[in-house]
Amino acid sequence: MKQFLFLAVLFFSMSFSGTKPMGYGVGDQAADFKLKNVDGKMVSLSDFKDAKGYIVVFTCNHCPYAMKYEDRIIALNAKYAPLGYPVIAINPNDPISNPDDNFDAMKERVKEKSISYPYLVDSGSIYAQYGATRTPHVFLLDKAKVVQYIGAIDDNAMEPSSVKAKFLEEAIADLQAGRKVKVATTKAVGCSIKPKA
Repeated sequence: MKQFLFLAVLFFSMSFSGTKPMGYGVGDQAADFKLKNVDGKMVSLSDFKDAKGYIVVFTCNHCPYAMKYEDRIIALNAKYAPLGYPVIAINPNDPISNPDDNFDAMKERVKEKSISYPYLVDSGSIYAQYGATRTPHVFLLDKAKVVQYIGAIDDNAMEPSSVKAKFLEEAIADLQAGRKVKVATTKAVGCSIKPKA
C-alpha cells in the first residue's frame, strides 16, 4: 500500500510540477490574438489574408539584444512580407517598470526607424501563451498557424557581419520548399521578459 501511495504521489508531482515546458511547442497550433498596434488599431493574425506564414517576434525597445536585432527584423520583414511571411512584433514588457517600453516610446521607435510591420502591446498573456522568455524570441508559424520554428533569429546577436547560421531564414526556406523544418528549435538569446506583476 505504501508503495502504491508513493507511486501515485510521484505520478501526480510529475504531471503537475511543470516538467512540461510552458507555451507552444513545434507542431502546436497557435491561437489567434487581438492586440493594440502603435497606430491605435487592433491587429490579429487573421488580418493578414494572403499570409503563407507568420514571423511572430517578442521584442522591446530597451533590451540591448533587441536593439542589436532591430535592423535585422526590419530587413526580414522587407524581404519576407512580400513573399507572404510578415513580421508581427509584440512587446511583452511592463511599461510601468520599464518606461522605455511604454506605448509612447514604442510609437517613437516606429517613427524613428520607419518600421512598417505591426508593433503590438501584449495584453499580459500572449507571451506566456507562446512560452516566450526572451527579447527577442521568434515563433515561425505556417499558414494554418502551426508552430514550425522557435528560437533565435540567427547565431550571433552582437555581430551581424559574423553570422554563420540564419536559423529563421533557413526555417522559412524549408517551409517555402514544402519541407519539414530541419532545425526547428534553437536557444533564444536576449533579455528576460519583464511582464506586468
